[in-house]
Amino acid sequence: MSPAMEQQETNGTGIVLPQPQELTEREKEDAMGAYLMMFAAWGAGFPLPMVGLIASVIYFHLNKKSSPFTAFHSYQGLLTHIPISLLNAAAVIWGIVLVLGKYSHHLRIYAMFCVFAGIWNALYMVYSIIACVKARKGKFYYFWVFGRLSFAKYYLAPTRATAPSSERNLPPEGM
Repeated sequence: MSPAMEQQETNGTGIVLPQPQELTEREKEDAMGAYLMMFAAWGAGFPLPMVGLIASVIYFHLNKKSSPFTAFHSYQGLLTHIPISLLNAAAVIWGIVLVLGKYSHHLRIYAMFCVFAGIWNALYMVYSIIACVKARKGKFYYFWVFGRLSFAKYYLAPTRATAPSSERNLPPEGM
């Protein structure tokens, strides 16, 4: 038993996480790819912010049944992509409304919103690159809020009360 697994068993959590040397290169590369979906939106052009979100959804569904390490990173990448895509979509739609309508008096508020969205996009890019590099090295990187949700989904076993044997689901008789 590895020292890391012994430590995890002695601290009472019962959670065994894969160590970088235990992961295959494919698992590391697939986990890394989850954070590269943000570039799909930027590669297609900023006016199409939902392209990256669609790419993240597809990537997650292709990888959710692979190893828990890859599924964790795919899910976290998807969850972090949702708010930034909505923020970018709001900026694009608002910009179109400004161009088509006569709402020039809202231009100053729109400019402030674009600065706000730009700051969040820059932060998202930096943290996604950090997560991408860590995933490629076989390590975990936890985004605030979304990291906990992803970890709970793929590494925490749900706690279920054991029902009496007469109430439990059983396979058909004779099997």
